[in-house]
Amino acid sequence: MPLAASTDYPVLNVFWTIFEIFAFVLWFWLLFVILTDVFRSSDLSGWGKAGWTIFVIFLPVIGILTYLIVRGPSMHERSAQQARQQDEALRSYVQEAAGSTPSSADQLAKLADLRQRGVITSDEFEQQKTKVLSSQ
Repeated sequence: MPLAASTDYPVLNVFWTIFEIFAFVLWFWLLFVILTDVFRSSDLSGWGKAGWTIFVIFLPVIGILTYLIVRGPSMHERSAQQARQQDEALRSYVQEAAGSTPSSADQLAKLADLRQRGVITSDEFEQQKTKVLSSQ
């Protein structure tokens, strides 16, 4: 008995279409990740980057698998390094935007705490308090 035509199994066609869409999206995602890693990598020369790009685009399955085998372990290191750099840039921007000098209220609170603990005398507290308020 011959195999039935594909129109006899519409559910199978739906699953096959879903699989094809998934594979297509997966291929584009891998292509994006690998090309991003290629151009992020500082240990590759321009010719190396061009070679990997051509290899991955024109021989996609072999190129992607080869790249993941050859350079896969260091992909995570480059990704983590870029994340650290972005984190440091964000932290420095936030610190710069917020200002690194403490406010006068913070300084007065610290002075009051020092006086209460007996580290400084009341006279020293008043002198420092005058200094903080005059700097405003």
